[in-house]
Amino acid sequence: MKIWIDFINTPQVSFFEPIIEGLSQQGHTFILTCRDSSNTVQILKQKKWEFTIIGDRAEKGLVNKLASFPNRIRKLVSFLKNKKIDAAAGQSSFYLPLAARILGIPSLYTNDNEHALGNIPAFIFAKKIILPENFPIQKALKQGASKKKTSLYPGIKEGIYLWEKGEEITKHRKQSEPKTIYIRPEPQTAQYYKGKTNFLDNLLLDLKDSFNIILLVREKSQFEHYTAPQFKGISVPDKPLDFTTIAKDCLLFVGAGGSMTREMALIGIPTISVYQGDLLGVDKFLIDNGYMQHIPELSSEKLLSEISGSEQKSSGDLLLKKGKNAYQLLMENIINLQIKRK
Repeated sequence: MKIWIDFINTPQVSFFEPIIEGLSQQGHTFILTCRDSSNTVQILKQKKWEFTIIGDRAEKGLVNKLASFPNRIRKLVSFLKNKKIDAAAGQSSFYLPLAARILGIPSLYTNDNEHALGNIPAFIFAKKIILPENFPIQKALKQGASKKKTSLYPGIKEGIYLWEKGEEITKHRKQSEPKTIYIRPEPQTAQYYKGKTNFLDNLLLDLKDSFNIILLVREKSQFEHYTAPQFKGISVPDKPLDFTTIAKDCLLFVGAGGSMTREMALIGIPTISVYQGDLLGVDKFLIDNGYMQHIPELSSEKLLSEISGSEQKSSGDLLLKKGKNAYQLLMENIINLQIKRK
């Protein structure tokens, strides 16, 4: 079976990596497309997968995003129409379900962000919807999902691709002394993000002379901002770092939202979310159950007090076990989408 996957942002590469590997071992093949956003193209190149960039870089602002939506749909349909695809799967790619419907391809759509407006067309046109158990189901129904085609998977999205790595990383951390503070800035180009930009500047300036800090920027404009002379002493990689590399050396993780923050919390790394907008249901679950803290106005004094007594309250073992079950559920549902060709 030939499966189409569309990546519109960086975390989706990690999400689909074990699924692509597992289905490839069963003899299935893939057509991969992506939008040039954040670090997506860089990471796909690191994986050495064959892929095609469809559409320009992500637009800033809701009006620009809406205007570019039909143009990318048109380009996707044109590129895929003669590829004889049997099924499509996307994680928060709002384009995929509509393009697949136009082409007569059954699609699976999943997302853990209930604030994303793109869920509306995706829920309407997808054949199958799979959401995390902490997704507010009533919100999904209001956005166009139907109970008949919607299922919930156990745990959180990040467990789907971390369940195999978690034990190894935890063992390594117990045998070493992590020394680096990793910080991930805000997703400033995301449609759902309504918070401030560059709000971590003062925190970084306060900490840079006392700690080894690695700043994991999302895009070129952030790289240019944080490599200015005033931030000298802070390491700003120009290429995405491997998750395992970060996790093994991370003393404390500070994230302004997104999958990477939940990844670190999931495997037991002391984690502080400084996200400025409305929290997702999955983030509220992690905070309420002690996997991470939410301190949107984080000061250097508060961060130092967290380091001095930083022991993560909850182990991610249960969520990793749920992640394995969710992975198997997704694999089964993708296979069950296959077109029965004559």
